[in-house]
Amino acid sequence: MAGTDEDAVAAEDDALYVLTAALLTPAQFPSVLGDDYPDACAALDLPPVADGYGLVLGQDGDGARWTVVIDDVSLVAVAIASWDCGMEYELSPDERTVVAALPGWPLAVAVAAPGVPAPHDPAPGLADREPLSPPDTSIWGPAQRRLGADEIALQWTLWRDQVDDTFFASADGGKPAGEETQNAGESGDEKAPVGVRRVLAEAHGYVDAPPPLGRIRSSFAPGDARTLRADGPGWSMVARTDDIAFVLLDEKPGEVLLVGRGPKLPGLLEALDKLAVRPA
Repeated sequence: MAGTDEDAVAAEDDALYVLTAALLTPAQFPSVLGDDYPDACAALDLPPVADGYGLVLGQDGDGARWTVVIDDVSLVAVAIASWDCGMEYELSPDERTVVAALPGWPLAVAVAAPGVPAPHDPAPGLADREPLSPPDTSIWGPAQRRLGADEIALQWTLWRDQVDDTFFASADGGKPAGEETQNAGESGDEKAPVGVRRVLAEAHGYVDAPPPLGRIRSSFAPGDARTLRADGPGWSMVARTDDIAFVLLDEKPGEVLLVGRGPKLPGLLEALDKLAVRPA
């Protein structure tokens, strides 16, 4: 998801060499920044406007890190789609679309612009706020938990293939379905461990009292199914509407818990999908 070496946008009479970009919308936002869209916006001191933003990350001529926030969401979406397909795309937003130029990067970027100094924070005095920096994911916590859920959603088939469905028939909660995977019983409720039972109860609560935008997101899945992502205080859940669910908890570092299909999960997932925001 990186631009070409020549990509640049004007920012305060200096060139910004574009390295990558991201969407910040109710349906698609860097989940490492928060459990929902308003949380992610708050991490950047931005109001959670309905149409969202595009985030353009790059370096100026001195090598300083900058994040340019624009309101041309479709432009950033096209650029990301092109890069994902291996195509070059010159991301050059119109200055009139710039909402803010924020020092630093809110996300980890592994590349740097050629021909300029190594990435560093802008000098003090060039911005009226502290530089942005990526959340610490070196230790288990909310950011790492959400990144783990992102990976499961992205690699669903790989994770699903590790699960032996006969584990769900075990009355004592089953046995590990992989080195980092534990069985959490059927559809939560009376058979699930305490942590998973809490997650399912809070997810059921979303049906009666819809949560902030982005707490529940729905994306494409094969067939007529949808991939659901739901987050809450201390937990993340990834599910397919026609299958099981995976749960990650802040209180269970590095563990992935399973929720079997059971009699109640299908109805919950269907209800959550009706509440979910979807990519345009």
